[in-house]
Amino acid sequence: MKQHILIAAFLFCPLMARAVSFLNPILPYDYSDPDVIRVGETYLMTSSSFSNVPGLQILASKDLVHWEIVDAAIRYRLPGYQDGDRVLGNFVWAPSIREHDGRLYIFYGDPDRGIYCIRSAPFTSQLSSFTFPLQWEEPVLVMEGKGLIDPCPLWDEDGRVWLCHALAGSRAGLKSVLLMVELNSDALSVKTPGCIIFDGHAEHPTCEGPKLYKRNGYYYIMHPAGGVKTGWQVVQRSKNIYGPYELKVTLAQGKTAVNGPHQGGWVETPEGESWFIHFQDVGAAGRIVHMQPVRWVDDWPEMGSNGEPVTGYGLPDKGTKNLKSEIINHKFIDEFDKNELSLDWQWAGGYIDPKWYFCDVANSLLRLYSAPRNEELMPNMLLQKIPAVAFAATARVRFLPHKDKKMQGAEQAGMIVFGRQRFTLEVPVTDEWCYLRLVMNDQQQGQFYIGKGLPVTGDGLLDTNIQWEKAGEPFQAVAGYWTGAQVGLFCTRDNRPFNDAGWLDVDRFEITVLHK
Repeated sequence: MKQHILIAAFLFCPLMARAVSFLNPILPYDYSDPDVIRVGETYLMTSSSFSNVPGLQILASKDLVHWEIVDAAIRYRLPGYQDGDRVLGNFVWAPSIREHDGRLYIFYGDPDRGIYCIRSAPFTSQLSSFTFPLQWEEPVLVMEGKGLIDPCPLWDEDGRVWLCHALAGSRAGLKSVLLMVELNSDALSVKTPGCIIFDGHAEHPTCEGPKLYKRNGYYYIMHPAGGVKTGWQVVQRSKNIYGPYELKVTLAQGKTAVNGPHQGGWVETPEGESWFIHFQDVGAAGRIVHMQPVRWVDDWPEMGSNGEPVTGYGLPDKGTKNLKSEIINHKFIDEFDKNELSLDWQWAGGYIDPKWYFCDVANSLLRLYSAPRNEELMPNMLLQKIPAVAFAATARVRFLPHKDKKMQGAEQAGMIVFGRQRFTLEVPVTDEWCYLRLVMNDQQQGQFYIGKGLPVTGDGLLDTNIQWEKAGEPFQAVAGYWTGAQVGLFCTRDNRPFNDAGWLDVDRFEITVLHK
């Protein structure tokens, strides 16, 4: 499986103090509610994954700007999922990732079930050289209850373990408050009941997504308020974990084009520099990731440029010598020559059924078998995040529906753009190889194409020897439930009873940015 993934954009900016600068967003992909830590010399990030599986994708970086997907803490099935559950927009909300005593811990809120913790097995090597994938223990429901969301733990110097979280009004009947809970020493169960420590109704409504830290004797709670589209960042501090807390607004849109800016996490480099990573909601492309410089003044963090998001800035000192001052192409290529799928792929329906696909390594093919669809979705859709820039997604495919007359017309396969509204391009039923292509501009307006031609032997599926014809009318992609739109492949059938399935063969899939 030849995969080439470059998911960072750079720009030389002569106005900045440093010779090499990054350009926001650092990740123009839908990583909602990101949280970030540093373990040794490696930065780790995770984010909300909602109903997508593998879930809780983990990204790694050595410089906070180049990121690669290296693991997923939920591999096959969402904790608590039962057949028939409504999945879209539910399950895995707003995680926090932390390292403690040689393990990674990820806490997240399931708005219908409670707060979960998933922790890794103890590292078998030094923190500076641990490798992925890690072994993950079974998820633990730490706090059961509806509307418990956005948890973040803190291990204190005295051995006590704290957890700050928010409430989802849609389930709890109350929002705009933050709560503090004490956990037992293993961080997997509650020691004392939670209590509200902050009410934001008056000045900071819809306060949520708290991240809990301790620095220079202060407890800090960093959180957004005001809503995803128009909100701001608040930092609170106190010498007592239960408060009272004093607070400041540390980041807001101001005169910039960065609406929000919403939920994120603070991290320090080995050299002591501070950075804040957060998301911006841009609609159909989802919640893309920005990074802001942070200065500490009188034990308060100052974010961005005078409290407003920056377009770009000098990179963290470490690892900048070999970077080029140009926009680097974003690219994903999969030729399906491994016996498992890349972690960039996610299934939409909350679980993975091994009957859905076959990694045919001998022939470098992915075979998707048709699976029955339900009213809500086709659970065996295989999807990718879309970049918030103009791009093309292209696949070489062959559709072989089942030949039995009982199944005539029952099966469909092709490419899909999936959100609250869905757009599909079906493969012609000819038993021959063809090409499917989506071209989308940076406003997420799309056009499908079908292509014919000789097999590609060059660097990509955009070669000029393919003859492309428009398929259908242009369309405007629509965001999903708390997510951006996604692009991918499907092979489905209706619910008529039958003991076999047809399939879609895929021998190559790629996503490439289209520069203006």
